[in-house]
Amino acid sequence: MLEVKSICQACSLLYEAYGIFLISKGRLVEAHDVYQLGVSRHAQPLDRLKRTHTLFLNHISEIVSSAGPDPKIDTGTHSGVEHSHVNPWSSSTIDDLLKRMDSDFKKYDGCYRSNKGYSGKVSLSSLKNSSRNKIIDLGGCTYQIKGCSGLGGFAQVYKAYVGSNPDDVVALKVQKPAFPWEFYMYRQLDKRITDVEKIIFLQRSSFGFAHKVHIYSDWSVLVCNYLSHGTLQDAINSYVVMHKVMEEVLCIYYTIEMLRMLEALHSVGIIHGDFKPDNLLVRYARDDLTDDGFSSRTGSWRDQGLCLVDWGRGIDLSLFPAGTEFNGDCRTSCFRCVEMQENRLWTYQVDTYGLCVVVHMMLHGSYMSIEKKSTPDGSYYYQPKTAFKRYWNVDLWKPLFSKLLNIKSNESDVPLLQSLRSSFEDYMCRNPQLINKLKHLLLKQKASLCSA
Repeated sequence: MLEVKSICQACSLLYEAYGIFLISKGRLVEAHDVYQLGVSRHAQPLDRLKRTHTLFLNHISEIVSSAGPDPKIDTGTHSGVEHSHVNPWSSSTIDDLLKRMDSDFKKYDGCYRSNKGYSGKVSLSSLKNSSRNKIIDLGGCTYQIKGCSGLGGFAQVYKAYVGSNPDDVVALKVQKPAFPWEFYMYRQLDKRITDVEKIIFLQRSSFGFAHKVHIYSDWSVLVCNYLSHGTLQDAINSYVVMHKVMEEVLCIYYTIEMLRMLEALHSVGIIHGDFKPDNLLVRYARDDLTDDGFSSRTGSWRDQGLCLVDWGRGIDLSLFPAGTEFNGDCRTSCFRCVEMQENRLWTYQVDTYGLCVVVHMMLHGSYMSIEKKSTPDGSYYYQPKTAFKRYWNVDLWKPLFSKLLNIKSNESDVPLLQSLRSSFEDYMCRNPQLINKLKHLLLKQKASLCSA
């Protein structure tokens, strides 16, 4: 709350107290990041904060020395990690990878970097308190802020008019300290998704688009497409407030869309890392949906679907040696995959578990809790605690959860995702009346959620 409301950000005690709390919970990487944030903000007294941070690092070094070698980013010549597992979200990992690709990063279209701090007439930190109609200048281009679309601890997203033109709307993601990683992930999507679009019948627009990024020594501002139709979380909530759940055919449709997304991403070596309904924007077709074109996503169906955004936790597997596994914890309640919960290594499971949680939210209107079941042969498996409704198509939903919650290997899950997607699509295409029903429900949803 203090961080979001910009209270005590110049006081070292905020970062010391927060760091101690995180350490007590065993969240050491986050504690390290908090100390670094305070130092980057020159919180006072700065010397005291630096001493506290140093004591923390010395303590961690002692623990590591007694426990064995620590998996570190390789300092050799290849772009990757020396050991077989690493936390892909630690600031040291990301900083090291960005340094390695620094010369290439500068060449990306739309990347504007400055060694100086942001010095515009309107303070970026002031946008938190009152942003409406303020005009900021970024690289000679002006943006009129029209409101806040999302607020987090380290970043805020604002709706803005380019040059005060209401017909040219973008989303500005303002972040301190500067965070160029998300722009890098967007440019990787530009390169790779094109290769699988025609195979998986999926559009580049399903993953958001970054026009440019302005990186200063203290702030970064990412300029992205703006979608005004809300999130999948909004759609789920629209049922919850009426004590209802989403119609099964809608759940099937959005499940197909999410399976298609992860199939595309994982096939090109990209992990989203923060797969949840808040990051899935809803896209609606401009023209009326037709009976044909559903399976191949042609015609008006091309523009209908979901858009996965917020790539700050994105992982590019090509930057790591083959076989690398991860040990980081997303720390997002209800979205920690089984491997994170049991302190095991993971790769694609961070995304597939997130998909299961989203599906559970659509079907039941609540987050997913899992239970561990034993089998006669001494092995075990995981399943959702909440039972399926008898009138649902259990033959579709049960394999989805049983297979995605019980992935035993960190190897590619693309064949599994493809198989599950095909089962859902085949079911829809065998029943034309379901596609007709889906059309009407999507039209109704659009009228309800986009009326404002």
